[in-house]
Amino acid sequence: MLYLIPLPLTDTLTTDNLLIPQAREIIASTDYYLVENVRTARRFISSLKTGRAIEQLRFFELDKQTNLQQIAEHFKEIPPDAAVGVMSEAGCPGVADPGQVAVQYAHQTGKKVVPLVGPSSVLLALMASGFNGQSFAFHGYLPIQKQDKVKALKQLEKEAGRGQTQIFIETPYRNDALVNDMLAHLQPHTQLCIAAHLTAPDEFIKTQKISDWQKNKPILGKVPAIFLLGSLL
Repeated sequence: MLYLIPLPLTDTLTTDNLLIPQAREIIASTDYYLVENVRTARRFISSLKTGRAIEQLRFFELDKQTNLQQIAEHFKEIPPDAAVGVMSEAGCPGVADPGQVAVQYAHQTGKKVVPLVGPSSVLLALMASGFNGQSFAFHGYLPIQKQDKVKALKQLEKEAGRGQTQIFIETPYRNDALVNDMLAHLQPHTQLCIAAHLTAPDEFIKTQKISDWQKNKPILGKVPAIFLLGSLL
């Protein structure tokens, strides 16, 4: 089995609110993990107080640079019949986070893939936006160069105008620069949702027109944020 195990989006989301009973049971009996951040994974597992000694568990790094050959090498050190857990640093592995390559390997080698229920910032933002949840596209990060970024934003604006919700993210320290670019280059009537620090006490989610955002520009700072362009009924 390859279990895809979601982690909290913030330190303030308790494991009691996050985990379904099945997930806790799986973690309590799993010895091998492919993880984006070993320290985060160890801390999360320790917080569950399952009685397992962390020193008895094996962790292998899985980040955005990891390839199939490296995954295959990791599995040489794992018994063929052992369960393996996959964890990104926050949220659902394989959705805007590393994990895809491990799932590909599992399918290629006949292992059963089991996704567990947990928080996804992309889906939480879409749910809370008021935009079309039947047709949407997630683009990850936009280009870094300003000219290319503005071009990409205008193309996403066109797609949003046709009824498909457009979702994207930015490195937290560039959040405010991205907001400035959207307010400067998108049409006044375009609908923008900003969802920041989801599940935290200071969670911020708001949908309104660009012209309204311009009247009261948000300062997001360096927090995880999701941006959505869409249309309302």
